[in-house]
Amino acid sequence: MSLWDRITGTAQSVLETLRSVVGSGEGGAGVAFTIAVIALSAKMAKADGVVTPDEVEAFSQVFTVEPGDEDHVARVFNMARQDVAGYDAYARQIARMFQDRPGVLEDLMDGLFHIARADGVVHEDELAFLHDVATIFGFSDFEFARIRASNTGEAVADPYLVLGVTPDATDQDLKMAYRRAVAENHPDRLIARGVPEEFVTLATEKLAAINTAWEALKQERGIV
Repeated sequence: MSLWDRITGTAQSVLETLRSVVGSGEGGAGVAFTIAVIALSAKMAKADGVVTPDEVEAFSQVFTVEPGDEDHVARVFNMARQDVAGYDAYARQIARMFQDRPGVLEDLMDGLFHIARADGVVHEDELAFLHDVATIFGFSDFEFARIRASNTGEAVADPYLVLGVTPDATDQDLKMAYRRAVAENHPDRLIARGVPEEFVTLATEKLAAINTAWEALKQERGIV
């Protein structure tokens, strides 16, 4: 029985399945990460009322969905949305799962933002949800603002925030922050963290925002 069949073909909740996968090591971190994205995305969908085809399509853009599995993914979305467990239960389980790998938790936040903006806009209720999840994951308000800026086109509006520094940072501080951000979001680094290979699509988007912020600051400050 495939993992999809196990989730959709039993009475077991998605949260219980997630705990089971984590406890048994079945499928590795990539499987647990994938289920976590589905579960939290489905809970986030409640913020604007319904799981839309755009949201399922956005998930499919990041993760390889084998032919014939599309209906399974949609059912898991809907099961998680209807699960009696609140999103905080999912988020706390995931936070424990990756407590020693904050980079993975930020990767997951990037994935949630990608799905949230699938319909062209990240709604205020979705932002509130994402902020709550980020807090449970252990991110500060400033760190959440940085993650948000790099995922919502705010790189030009506040390039300092994208690089995780304040305007009083020295040119050398900016260079170091830029190099660190590029290194952390390099596709090879994501794969090394155990994130599914398909997730490098989002890394490419995030790197574009980081480079946009860096170029804006270089021009503003005359950095060579």
